[in-house]
Amino acid sequence: MLDSRLKDFSTDEGFDPAEDYVGPFYYRREEDQFVCAFVPEKKNCNTYGGVHGGILMTFADFSLCIAATNHYNKENCVTVSFNADFVSGAHVGDLIICRPEITRKTKSLAFVSGKLETDSEVLMTFSAVAKRYDAQK
Repeated sequence: MLDSRLKDFSTDEGFDPAEDYVGPFYYRREEDQFVCAFVPEKKNCNTYGGVHGGILMTFADFSLCIAATNHYNKENCVTVSFNADFVSGAHVGDLIICRPEITRKTKSLAFVSGKLETDSEVLMTFSAVAKRYDAQK
């Protein structure tokens, strides 16, 4: 059953098998920016009961690629560089939000930054570079 906090979000099940396995991850467009959302489950946690850092990084990667490609409108991308700083921990049931920001786009690259947040705090900050390419290739 869909969490009521995600009612205004969409997901693209079947687009990326790894993201389907880890997520689902959600997105929506707010004016000129994408907002991405994730509600972690027990399968996303480490031995200590917190959301695994690799899961947070995977969600950040999903978010930055949505922004870099304008939701894969006419192009795909691969992440070529990713830097993250973990600030706080997340738990099962937290609504995690990311509003990725495009710093710069060149002909083939997108420079993206963002932070993962819950209602109460920042969980992680990141910056990344994505290589953009034609969706037909």
